[in-house]
Amino acid sequence: MTEVDIEKENAAIAQAYKELLRVSYQTLSKDDKKLIRHAFEVALDAHKDQRRKSGEAYIFHPIAVAKIVAQEIGLDATSIASALLHDVVEDNPNYTIADIERLFGDTVARIVDGLTKISVLNKEMDVSLQAENFRKMLLTLNEDVRVIIIKIADRLHNMQTMDSMRDDKQVKIASETLYIYAPLAHRIGLYNIKTELEDLGLKYTEPEVYNDIAERMQESKEEQDAYIKAFSQVIEKSLNKEGLNYEIKGRPKSIFSIRRKMVKQGVSFDEVYDKFAVRIIYKSDLANEKFLAWKIYSIVTDHFTPNPIRLRDWISSPKSTGYEALHITVVGPKSRWVEVQIRSERMNEIAEKGYAAHYKYKNASDKEDNLDLWINKLQEALESNETDAVDFVEQFKLNLYSKEIFVFSPKGDLKSLPKGATPLDFAFSIHTEVGMKTRGAKVNGKLVPLSHELQSGDRVEILTSDNAKPNANWLDYATTARARSKIKSALNAHTKEIAEEGKEILRRKLKQLKITLNEKAVNELVNYFKLKTSLDLFYRVGIGTIDNAKLKAFASSRSNAFVSYIKSKIRKPEVPKDIDKDEITSKYDMLVFGKEEERLNYTLANCCNPIPGDQVFGFVTINDGIKVHKKNCPNAVSLQSNYAYRIMQAKWIDSSQRTYTSHIKLSGIDNLGLVNDITKLISENLHVNMKSISFSSDDGIFNGDITVEVKNQTMLKNLIDKLKKINGIDKVVRV
Repeated sequence: MTEVDIEKENAAIAQAYKELLRVSYQTLSKDDKKLIRHAFEVALDAHKDQRRKSGEAYIFHPIAVAKIVAQEIGLDATSIASALLHDVVEDNPNYTIADIERLFGDTVARIVDGLTKISVLNKEMDVSLQAENFRKMLLTLNEDVRVIIIKIADRLHNMQTMDSMRDDKQVKIASETLYIYAPLAHRIGLYNIKTELEDLGLKYTEPEVYNDIAERMQESKEEQDAYIKAFSQVIEKSLNKEGLNYEIKGRPKSIFSIRRKMVKQGVSFDEVYDKFAVRIIYKSDLANEKFLAWKIYSIVTDHFTPNPIRLRDWISSPKSTGYEALHITVVGPKSRWVEVQIRSERMNEIAEKGYAAHYKYKNASDKEDNLDLWINKLQEALESNETDAVDFVEQFKLNLYSKEIFVFSPKGDLKSLPKGATPLDFAFSIHTEVGMKTRGAKVNGKLVPLSHELQSGDRVEILTSDNAKPNANWLDYATTARARSKIKSALNAHTKEIAEEGKEILRRKLKQLKITLNEKAVNELVNYFKLKTSLDLFYRVGIGTIDNAKLKAFASSRSNAFVSYIKSKIRKPEVPKDIDKDEITSKYDMLVFGKEEERLNYTLANCCNPIPGDQVFGFVTINDGIKVHKKNCPNAVSLQSNYAYRIMQAKWIDSSQRTYTSHIKLSGIDNLGLVNDITKLISENLHVNMKSISFSSDDGIFNGDITVEVKNQTMLKNLIDKLKKINGIDKVVRV
């Protein structure tokens, strides 16, 4: 670079810095400006020898990120300084977190530390580095939400300046953005940034689709403007008559949301009816805000017929992101549906700036509000560190994009839950202990199954019992990350208890077969039964899947010394790599259909080639029986919308964990307390679940029918043997 170029670049850097101070949403004090200046100088020094892929000086990136933080999100001077410093420690070995703390204090250092990626993880480790980075970032959320916000701003600027990157890099970064950053921005209430991230994500992941929709929207812009004008003219007179101070704007829907509608509804661009919304923003003091919103609603619906199903009142109960507005869909000019969003200036600012505006308007005396509650809820979800990083991010995502419903507790308290939530989710949202002890639920006074989907306005009462315990089916009913992670932890603890018992049983049984239970024997057993971990082995012995006959077969294969000698010479005995892992793995080896989990003949569809463990559904074809497709198969949407009646529920399960229904018939001499003895024995008999029971007595002779759920034949045999020992029972047979 020539001296002239260097001078020009320095002038541009100085200009960018001045612009940063000028556009700040919050008023900066003298001390604030001093802090930002200091951060700018440190960043300038740290990045002085760095250039971006596009060739420009690297310092433009932290300045741009700080500008997004200052102007679009509207955070304070601490955040602006942290944004300027966000890459310093990562990119320059001369600066450490300790240096940042010494120069800028604890808060800035903590934020910068949260923003510094995990770069020390060994890339070869069997773990997703990216997922670990997300996890680290999310765990800082409860300490300081600003970490996430600056990270989102950083990602937005990277997405805006991605043209000079390789194609594969662009797709990777864009996919990551759509996967986690856009949902995060949405959840923190940064709607404008979320929209831009989604659109840019689509631009790089599906460029043809993006460009096609963008061009078509440009072509229809004039028509939209004319439509909004026609709409405004109808209501302006009435609004003016009421002396309201307002502004009517048209807001085109984002390219990403139009694309999502096209895919979800299976329609073309021209068939998407609500490509834009009309926004009425009015001036009001806090006391009259709600009254004026409904007044404007009344005026709009006087002129246009509303769709009663599409009324959304987020003023009375704001979204958990802090968003407040009144949304209605009306039949506008030319008989077209149009969405109208009614907001005060304050609500509009919160919708655009999210977190920052939200706290600007919040008084210290306000009780804890939705955004704080959400961050606290996340804190709980983040505390369960048992899952691996990829599961953790998946679970976290569950809570991000969910639409909300509002339900009532018996005392009338309002609870917000994601759409599709069940009584089980409600129970865990009250308290973990309530969730763990759930026996049943009443919705609006009626008993409902735990899988019942709650609707807004339901009154939910949870019935608890000290004897109730989570079972594997609960994972099918629970939808929230909190409930699922708590259920998984409880099930893991329960299966580990069974594994402990199984270990002792195995020790005794092997002793009878003259085999000592040591590391070598465990390795051989795990290999012989094609399992992954020693815990898998103990668990399967505990529930009886690996019984005496199988252990004898193992012992005889082992005692055939000549064969084992030859085998050991040919190949070294393998030690499974996960043998010492402290977990019970699922071996997805069976596909079952419908609520009854039946085994049926099927073939795997060639269009998506599902593999064990994938989320799948069955489709009944005319000639080829049941075809199994992945839930995200390219053909899934059209099959499910056009042939819903031919769709079957399906899922992969671990056959060793499967339960089977068995019918038992009993007969004998009737005596007092006999039924009690039978039910007591079944309920005390671990791992057996009673589904139905009926008894009849005739002249002192009784007959009984019992339906039970067991995991395998060994368990059933044990149960029948125990029933035969009850005084008075003459005959017990399996039907």
